[in-house]
Amino acid sequence: MTGKATMIQSTDAVRTDAVSPATREAIEQVEAHAAHNYHPLPVVVTDAEGAWVTDVDGRRYLDCLAAYSAVNFGHGNPRLLAVAHAQLDRVTLTSRAFHSAALGPFVEALAALAGKDTVLPMNTGAEAVESAIKVARRWAYEVKGVPAGEAEIIVMEGNFHGRTTTIVSFSDDPDATSGYAPFTPGFVRVPFGDAAALEAAITPRTAAVLLEPIQGEAGIKMPPAGYLQHVREVTSRERVLLIADEIQSGLGRTGATFQCDNEGVVPDVYLLGKALGGGVVPVSAVVADADVLGVLTPGSHGSTFGGNPLAAAVGLEVVRMLSEGHMQARARELGERLHAGLAELVGHGVTEVRGVGLWAGIDIDPAVGTARDVCVRLLERGVLAKDTHGQTVRLAPPIVIEESDLELLLGAFREAVSAPPSPIVE
Repeated sequence: MTGKATMIQSTDAVRTDAVSPATREAIEQVEAHAAHNYHPLPVVVTDAEGAWVTDVDGRRYLDCLAAYSAVNFGHGNPRLLAVAHAQLDRVTLTSRAFHSAALGPFVEALAALAGKDTVLPMNTGAEAVESAIKVARRWAYEVKGVPAGEAEIIVMEGNFHGRTTTIVSFSDDPDATSGYAPFTPGFVRVPFGDAAALEAAITPRTAAVLLEPIQGEAGIKMPPAGYLQHVREVTSRERVLLIADEIQSGLGRTGATFQCDNEGVVPDVYLLGKALGGGVVPVSAVVADADVLGVLTPGSHGSTFGGNPLAAAVGLEVVRMLSEGHMQARARELGERLHAGLAELVGHGVTEVRGVGLWAGIDIDPAVGTARDVCVRLLERGVLAKDTHGQTVRLAPPIVIEESDLELLLGAFREAVSAPPSPIVE
């Protein structure tokens, strides 16, 4: 075993008998040849179905991250695999240089789901955010009348919208920004949840307010009640676009099609991704009315893979599933049980629980250990979860999770926050 791999294993305090030779070999191969921009838990997945994954040794784990909501509808969802297989036999890519039969039904259905006119299909969530920034600036110049080169976009402290150079330019996370300057100008950061600070930051140069209805990467941070309604009122009055990044919070995760629905708010622009591709292919979109997306003209923006036939076919089936409403209802109902069970742990290894639907951020009492420590203990108990910002564990199980599996998760979490530290691998 190499020195690097040994360091990674020992840092995670994994039991010696929990890391098999097959797992060690697979991890060493990645460490030797892949850039070290991730710090995964020591599990190597080979197969998955529904809410469960299987590793190289045949051990099964309950997936309670769902690829940051990209697998909202479960691994290998039969409906999504069926349409993907069918499209694979037809055509997978033409580029937007030509029309494809799959694109029209997808954008029509997605626009209807969001109650908007127009869809700009892209691939990743970061591409959707970057596209929205361009659209907002062009709208500010051509529609609002902001002087050329002066448009500003208000963003939130604690935001996470992706990893591109422009997006990290308005991040306040040192891990995201260190070593990547000079940064892109044109952004004004205000405290998340502070409607008065946001209102005070608006000037005649303000093109848009960009926010996550719930801050996912920050630890499932919820704004105060009424915050989004206040932001909507202010932006409407001041003729500023409200851009809601629903890439993690949208498409069923919080018990509604969009978290904005739960708040009674309709933004000018929805940013969608992750679950829009059903865990099969990367699909993202900017969704807005024609008076916003209409500023784009041929040649002013594009993507070789954006709106490709395979992505459109899968995306259309995702929209159809959400149009039925079953996934949203399931997330609401199971979410109530999840949060009730987690709330019982406050004061018993947990200091706070936040979230809605099947989405939770759990702050770990430092006396118990770090959030990473708890995630390792969950791994040992057959549950996969993710830590963030030192002391917070994020849970986002697939919406298809069974109620009995939810009870398994709660039991494992209860044990993990009361368990003694695991022996370290040497």
